Amino acid sequence: MSGSTLPGTGDDDAPDRVVLHVDMDCFYASCERLKEPELRGQPVVVGMGYEEGETIGAVATASYEARAYGVDSAQPISQAVERLPPVERPDLGSADDDRGHYRPVDMEFYQSVASEVKAILHDCADTVREVSIDEAYLDVTARTSWERVDDPPRASGAAEKRTLAEGLGRHVRERIAREVGVPASVGVAPNMATAKIASDHDKPEGLTVVPPGSVAEFLAPLPVEEIHGVGPVRAGQLREMGIETAGDLADADPGVLQDRFGDRGVELHDRAGGVDNREVTPTGLPKSLSRESSFSEATTDAGAMREKVRALAAAVAERARSKDALYRTIGIKAVTTPYDVNTRAESLSGPVDDPELVEETALSLLSEFEDEPVRKLGVRVSKLSFAAGEQASLDGFASATVADGGSEGETESETESESAGEDAAAESTPAESRSGQFSLGEFE
Repeated sequence: MSGSTLPGTGDDDAPDRVVLHVDMDCFYASCERLKEPELRGQPVVVGMGYEEGETIGAVATASYEARAYGVDSAQPISQAVERLPPVERPDLGSADDDRGHYRPVDMEFYQSVASEVKAILHDCADTVREVSIDEAYLDVTARTSWERVDDPPRASGAAEKRTLAEGLGRHVRERIAREVGVPASVGVAPNMATAKIASDHDKPEGLTVVPPGSVAEFLAPLPVEEIHGVGPVRAGQLREMGIETAGDLADADPGVLQDRFGDRGVELHDRAGGVDNREVTPTGLPKSLSRESSFSEATTDAGAMREKVRALAAAVAERARSKDALYRTIGIKAVTTPYDVNTRAESLSGPVDDPELVEETALSLLSEFEDEPVRKLGVRVSKLSFAAGEQASLDGFASATVADGGSEGETESETESESAGEDAAAESTPAESRSGQFSLGEFE
C-alpha cells in the first residue's frame, strides 16, 4: 500500500474499488457493419437527410474512416455530403471524389445489438450503471483486484506489472468483440470519473488501466475538457482563469473555484486530482431479462435450435428467480439471414415464476423459425414484478402473440433507465458524447 490518503487514488483500509467504463466505438456505424460486413474498413456515415430531395438532417455517427474526411457526429448533413459525397448519391460531387457509405438510423436494430452487449456486461459485473445505448459503468471490485502479477502490462496507462483488473477489462472487451461482433474501448480505474476518461484515451478498441496511486499523474497533463463534467463552455471559462490542464485544475484554489462555479467548481477540482467517491449504482430495477447465443454459422437444424432455446430459457428463468422477479411476458428473438431481427412474445394474465413455462413457451414461439436459417437465438422474460404477493394462476395464461417489433419498446436483457439530474447531464453534452456518438435514444 502506498499510503496515499486521497479517496479513490490512494489505499485506505478497504480494498480499492475497481470500476470499468465500457464505451462502444462508433456504435451505430459498427452495427451497420454487422448487417453489411463489406462496409468494414470503409467510411460509414449514419444519419438523416442525405437522400435525394432531402436537405435537412444531421450525422448520428461517423466511422473513424469517415472522420478522416472531416465528417463527425452532430454535424449538419449538408456539410457531411460536401466533405464526403455518398456512394448512394452519384449526382453529388465529382467523379474523382472519395465517397462514403451513408445509412439511415435503424434504432430498433441498434437496440437489439445493444441488448446483447448489456447481457455480457451484467454477466461480468454485479453492479452495472447503464448511461446510454453505447456506454456503461461496471463495479467489478468483488470479481477482481488491483493485485499485480508477473506478466508485463498490455494496456496503456498501466503499472509496471499487469494487474488482475487489467485482465478482467481485457476479457470484457474481447467478449463483446467475439460474441456480438462490435468494438468497444474499456477504461479501468479506482473511480467512475477516471474510468470514463480512460475509456476515451486510446480509441478505438482501447484498453487503458489507471491503477490506484497513479490517477493524479495520469490526469495531470490532459486538457481540462477531458475532466468528467467539463464541457466546452466551462472549459473556456477555466482557460480564462489560466487553467489549461487537469493538473492546473487540481492545483487551483478550491475556494476560488467555488466562488466562480459554486459547489460544482469544488467537485471538478476534486475530480481533476483523482478524487471521486461516487458509487456505481444501477439506475433502476430491470424491466426485462434475457440471454442470447449465436451459432457459429446460420443453421436450419431444428434440433440444435431447440437445444439452444432450452438452455437459454433455463438460464433466464434462473436469473429471474435469483432476483426474486416475477414475469408476465415470455418471448424469443430469432436473428435470421442476412441479419433480420425477429421477435415473438406471449403474455400472461399476471406475473409468474415458472421455469417450465418459460421453456414451453419459448419452444412454441421458436417453431415459426425452424425452417429458416437462424444465426442467433434469444429468450426473454419481461413485464417484471418485484413486489411481494401471490403469483398468477396458470389458468389465466393468455396466448396473444406479439409479432415482429411488437415488444421492442422494451429492451431485452436487463433494462434500467437513466435518472435525470446533474450527474446525467455531466455524462455527455446534450448532442454528443465523448465517444462521438450522437444520442438518438437510450435502451428505452
